[in-house]
Amino acid sequence: MTKGLSATPTALVSSAEWVDEILLDGANNEACLWSDGPIDRARLRQMVVEWQTLTSDAGLRPGGRLALRLPPSPAYVAALLAGWRTGAQVILLDHRLTQFEVDAALRRLAPQVVVSPTATRGSALRAFADVSAAAEPYPGAPADTPHAVIQLSSGSTGPSKVIGRTAADLVAEIDRYTRIDGVPLRGERIIVLASMVHVLGLVGGLLYGLHAGALVQPPERLTGDSILDAVAAQPTPATVLGVPFHIGLLASTADPPRLPQLKRMTTGGELVPAATAAAFTEKYRVPLGNMWGMTEVGVIATDLFGEHRPALRPAPGLDVIERDGQLLVSRPQSPYVGLSDPTRWADGWLHTKDAGTVDPDTGLVTVQGRLDSQISVGGLKVDLTEVEATLGALPGVVAAVVLHDEVITAFVQLAPPATGDTVDAAITERLAPFKRPRRLHVLDTMPRTTTGKLVRDRAVLRQAVSGKDVG
Repeated sequence: MTKGLSATPTALVSSAEWVDEILLDGANNEACLWSDGPIDRARLRQMVVEWQTLTSDAGLRPGGRLALRLPPSPAYVAALLAGWRTGAQVILLDHRLTQFEVDAALRRLAPQVVVSPTATRGSALRAFADVSAAAEPYPGAPADTPHAVIQLSSGSTGPSKVIGRTAADLVAEIDRYTRIDGVPLRGERIIVLASMVHVLGLVGGLLYGLHAGALVQPPERLTGDSILDAVAAQPTPATVLGVPFHIGLLASTADPPRLPQLKRMTTGGELVPAATAAAFTEKYRVPLGNMWGMTEVGVIATDLFGEHRPALRPAPGLDVIERDGQLLVSRPQSPYVGLSDPTRWADGWLHTKDAGTVDPDTGLVTVQGRLDSQISVGGLKVDLTEVEATLGALPGVVAAVVLHDEVITAFVQLAPPATGDTVDAAITERLAPFKRPRRLHVLDTMPRTTTGKLVRDRAVLRQAVSGKDVG
């Protein structure tokens, strides 16, 4: 295991110095990042300073707010670290959001500077984009909370939650990683498939890798062959970090080469289907590790050797309990920015909305699925209530119900002149592709209960389907 951070002074993590001491420290010639070739620490530090100048020229100051709307890329990494090194709060916006969603998020979160791409070159399948970017002023306000990073739970409209994490919280999570057996070590590589805009790729890949001295190496493209090429490209041990979608991708790759460099694959997100896990381990003969985490906390529990599947062991420094069938995680403060919802956090406990159990003898945690409407699509979180609220707000939509029925499925009742085609076109402008319904059923009348509530029973809605599917 790598060296822990428990002795890190609070004063250090509450200032901009934590970026230099915890993330950028190391030998100048040590390769820390890969993008069409190695980027060493001296070059990364230079890039961070350059982005500090760019954002400062756009008006960013210590205590300010910076929004990043960039795909994972060297520019994203440098601008992120530059914002923190300046002492600003950084808002992360998924680059796949529509302009409608981005505009709503910017109005809601009020940054003072926004970094956006000016040109993106190459394939859309690139894991680490070749992007040029610019920093522009935005009529926002200074940060009014102590958080270093702000993220939206599932998008920028509807019921999404604003989640804030302090520098001390991020450092504590990095420390948890250093104390977990099986994580990549100095001189090894992390083949990062999970997006660095979200918590698994951000902390488990980028920030932990920078601290631990493990080379952060996205593949050239997010394809099975390209992932294997990245593993094979260098002789040092490699851990592949992704989500269940990526495991399925690799498990379906025909006749992969022998890869002595491959140390393990670790996945976050929903539980990997047993058949997919068996196919992967049979094909690659390495451990398939599992992790459970949340944007609000980061990593919560792990099983990096695949010994306890589907159970996991809580990460060092976290307490996990089961109450009324729901898993709760110890958190001294609410991670939510704004009014704290007692159904999400109360009395030092984060209510995960995940069903599960905790073994009283071993402490192992078994996650049994979501209690609320949040689902995972290809490793990306989607709140079905957000999709439903967006649909319901469209002109001509009388009523809407959105369920996950193998895919995101919407049932709508329309008033003329709205049609399935006009609704589909409108939703394309308002929601990112991974959130959009894959099936859209137009019903003459939505089923309702005797009290007038919309019926959400899948069997009843299937029976009521009429008209032509769209999308």
